[in-house]
Amino acid sequence: MKKFYSLIGLIRDIIFNRKLLWQMTKRDFRQRYLGSYLGILWAFIQPSITVLIFWFVFQVGFKSMPMNNFPFILWLVCGMFPWFFLSESILSATHSVIESSFLVKKIVFRVELLPIVKIISALVVHIFFVGVLFAMFAVYGYPPSIYNLQIIYYFFAMICLSLGVSWLTSSLTVFMRDVGQLVAMLLQFGFWGTPIFWNLKMLPEQFQIFLKLNPAYYVVEGYRQSFIYHEWFWEHAHLTAYYWLVTAAVMLIGAWCFKKLRPHFADVL
Repeated sequence: MKKFYSLIGLIRDIIFNRKLLWQMTKRDFRQRYLGSYLGILWAFIQPSITVLIFWFVFQVGFKSMPMNNFPFILWLVCGMFPWFFLSESILSATHSVIESSFLVKKIVFRVELLPIVKIISALVVHIFFVGVLFAMFAVYGYPPSIYNLQIIYYFFAMICLSLGVSWLTSSLTVFMRDVGQLVAMLLQFGFWGTPIFWNLKMLPEQFQIFLKLNPAYYVVEGYRQSFIYHEWFWEHAHLTAYYWLVTAAVMLIGAWCFKKLRPHFADVL
């Protein structure tokens, strides 16, 4: 019950400080690319180059065959773009408290907002790439459909998962700096363990259930259901229920852990 009240309190702070969050997000963008000629454009250039490299390698070089009778590059980016958001938001938010130690030492500042700033920054970039996704589908002759609207739902799903994980990891990193390295390693493992480049049906059916336990699988497949397969998320009721049970548990644990450790941040930093 205490964990639940911790989560409610943190969510209340987010709503109350929404204007401050947006101001801090803009400041985060400026500081991250301060001193570079292209500035915040690097936030969009780097993932774009990654996508172009994969397009050249798989579409031009390997001449990859269509996946489920669909152009492979479109199938690929539907999985890559949500993963970009999850990995960037979690990794950057993990270091958010340490990077802003000068704010942590101010008694009046709401420290729990720091991971959220990183998540919003990642979301701004992700929205841009969703626009790129629509453009790529249009180029290949696939117009928008009503199923694309559920992307908003998956935005919310990813934010909740990232928020719960980042509350936990950012608070632990203050006391154990190795947590940041561990998170980076787990994300790298998760990238190849999530069916982004490969189809889950390539595995024997008895092994597929284990990979479906990965929350990232739900989001990656959700994007493909929205753009390719034209299926609603409630058509996969069991998977949806499992995802939200896991996400709710992660948010409760993350909120409780952050609130418990927050009074000691200033002493360590």
